[in-house]
Amino acid sequence: MNLPSKEEAKALLEKHVQNEYQRYHALMVGTAMEGYAPLFQGDPLLWFLTGYLHDLDYDQYPDTHPAKSLDWFREWSYPEDFIHAVEAHAYGYNGFTTLPQSPLAAGLIACDEISGIFYAYRKINPIPYGEMKPKSIRKRLKEKAFAAKIDRETIYMGCEKLGVSVEDHVVNLIGFFGELE
Repeated sequence: MNLPSKEEAKALLEKHVQNEYQRYHALMVGTAMEGYAPLFQGDPLLWFLTGYLHDLDYDQYPDTHPAKSLDWFREWSYPEDFIHAVEAHAYGYNGFTTLPQSPLAAGLIACDEISGIFYAYRKINPIPYGEMKPKSIRKRLKEKAFAAKIDRETIYMGCEKLGVSVEDHVVNLIGFFGELE
């Protein structure tokens, strides 16, 4: 499997992503994905890197994201499952129509947008992720005005494709994000 180390991935991210929030988002999604890997007999490094690098081109190419990343990943001979997951996470955006066909792809969809809910919640309630109450996150998820740009339907589709209820997903993420403290 041709993948960078975590250190090499960090250097890639720092080269292509200048926005501090986007860098933190990458870490959040990578951490969530790594947490899910053992539950789906996945390779933790593959799952982490898929989450960590999924928006690699977003800063520079937001209107065509993730087209440039997909070109890079193919050029760098990254695994097809990785490439498929990054392509599928853009379902419904910028002309992308690939549906998730693997747990890795479904996991990325389930973890991507909801990371923004957790981040926004923490901005207004500055407590450690591990101390967040699932009920509070689920309440904010239902409030369309809260972090309004976050596509809730994508989160629900990802959970469904992954085979994890939204309730369990929130609990899992609180545990996974506890590592970010």
